[in-house]
Amino acid sequence: MDSFMQAAIEEAKQGLAEGGIPIGSVLVIDGKIVGRGHNRRVQQGSAILHAEMDCLENAGRLTAKEYQRATLYSTLSPCDMCSGTALLYKIPQVVIGENVTFQGPEEYVRSRGVELVILQDPACIQLMRDFIAARPELWNEDIGV
Repeated sequence: MDSFMQAAIEEAKQGLAEGGIPIGSVLVIDGKIVGRGHNRRVQQGSAILHAEMDCLENAGRLTAKEYQRATLYSTLSPCDMCSGTALLYKIPQVVIGENVTFQGPEEYVRSRGVELVILQDPACIQLMRDFIAARPELWNEDIGV
């Protein structure tokens, strides 16, 4: 497995260990991780701290040129909010661990020129299946259901 997706999975597991939702993300520029994050909505009482948002926040302020060389990794297909942020900053590639348990607006993101690489990683799928089965109310809150 790709070391960057493995880092995102480690973030997801950290989120779960903290009592949150097991979704992780890393931002990679020029072969180096420049930001890491995991879903911290529960831990921080936040409306917006999905994994990708936490990751981008932790990466700090970057230039447009830096974002345009970046790849965003996420263990789960990014939702509307997180996809929109990737589009806003013109991140050209998103690597998705899985989209079996949840699928964001992938066709729209592709239509805007972003390359999506979907791995269907068994570890990512199992992490979410186990979590959704154990905490369906928390999962539904996270996706706005």
